[in-house]
Amino acid sequence: MTGTTTVVTPARFAQGLSYKDFLAQAKVNLDQFEANYKSAQVSPDDAAFFKSLAASGRVSKMLVIGEDWCPDVYRGMPVAVRIAEASGIEIRIFPRDKNVDIMNEFLNRGEFQSIPVIVFYSKDVTYVAHWTERPALANEERAQITEQVKKELPNASEQDFRAENRKRTMVRYPAWQQASVREMRQLLASKAK
Repeated sequence: MTGTTTVVTPARFAQGLSYKDFLAQAKVNLDQFEANYKSAQVSPDDAAFFKSLAASGRVSKMLVIGEDWCPDVYRGMPVAVRIAEASGIEIRIFPRDKNVDIMNEFLNRGEFQSIPVIVFYSKDVTYVAHWTERPALANEERAQITEQVKKELPNASEQDFRAENRKRTMVRYPAWQQASVREMRQLLASKAK
């Protein structure tokens, strides 16, 4: 968050969508949301960590900014939903393009509308921390996968290159989901004191 003022008041937070309502208004990738929800896991130890934060009120609300067309969202949002379910943290989802004022508070590197953004708040909707887009592991492996596909298929059409790249990255989604949980836990362990 870039400043101390925010448009996310308790009333505004309450206007967000539940995951079920977000999916009901989604126009694409419902199969991807479902598959990634099924693969997202929160270990008992991680669940206990998030549950203790929720019980204390230090982190009891989660705001997610996303859009249904974004691969990082249909991979990452189900992770946030699983954390909320395992811990009792209240979750509300805001489509980015209809909530630009919220998105502008959480620009990646101060300029990019990267999604998903997962924002953690205390019981009274005081900002605690936020996590953006994808885990570091995904950034590393995406670059490696892209280079590997370029080497193996130097004459592939753009469409074939993208298809092969997508196929190889999707296989890594469960590991990236676990990395997301670890990063969010580490973030909150340092910020929610």
